[in-house]
Amino acid sequence: MKKIGFVDYYLSEWHANNYPAFIEQICARTGEEYCVAYAWAEKYESPVDGRNTDEWCKAFGVEKCATIDELCEKSDYIFILAPDDPDKHLEYAEAVFKYGKTTYVDKTFAPDYATAQKIYDIAQKYGTKFFTTSSLRCADELGGLNGDNGVIALGGGADIVDYSIHLLEMIVKLITDKPVCLRSRIQGEQIICNIKFENDKKATLVYAPAMPFAISATNEKGESVYSEIKSDFFVNLTDEILKFFSTGVLPFEASQTLNAMKIRDAIAKSIETPDTCIEI
Repeated sequence: MKKIGFVDYYLSEWHANNYPAFIEQICARTGEEYCVAYAWAEKYESPVDGRNTDEWCKAFGVEKCATIDELCEKSDYIFILAPDDPDKHLEYAEAVFKYGKTTYVDKTFAPDYATAQKIYDIAQKYGTKFFTTSSLRCADELGGLNGDNGVIALGGGADIVDYSIHLLEMIVKLITDKPVCLRSRIQGEQIICNIKFENDKKATLVYAPAMPFAISATNEKGESVYSEIKSDFFVNLTDEILKFFSTGVLPFEASQTLNAMKIRDAIAKSIETPDTCIEI
């Protein structure tokens, strides 16, 4: 059995609570043998539901580790979680990557592009293989689409800075060219961001708090397609993670993640000065 360790800011949050079942579901289908065996959390009690680390570990049949070092020594593979606390990811990466264990880092990857680059630098220093993405990149609805004739990504969430990563991961999957500049327009709670890439590629990100995630682009036949994202994208992501653990092959270039982070930084700037061109 291949043993996975969870590093989290606090356990008993949606991702830590659901990944074990997704892993079990995929292993039942593929015959792979992975399990969540170890966990460590910086905070003992979850602010989400009050469940503490010991209670979470007992509920999931996982061994609690006293330190990150203990978890890294025991685990074959590692998830760095803390999805709502990306400011913790650099600190956790510094502790985890020195062990050279193949790792997945949950979204949002980092609070900004500069921190994201530091995490990649640490991985390169230790020769540690890792990747990170929003689960929306793995949605079935993106299959067969391309960004040659533009992309529109739509979606909502609590705020655009945190939730734009989902839209941006879909965009950079379909447009792999370097982002150049961005301009935002604000309509009450709605925000429209026009993004220009090299080679005259263009994308539009449309955010509204209650809007469901959706994508519009061109398919392999050159037809314009619009799809609301309804597929089981989180299970698809977990499948990609386990394939990565098994093969060590990255599912996409790191430059796409860094491009998404650069654009996210530009969005944060642009909503302070809307209708202004922000260079990326």
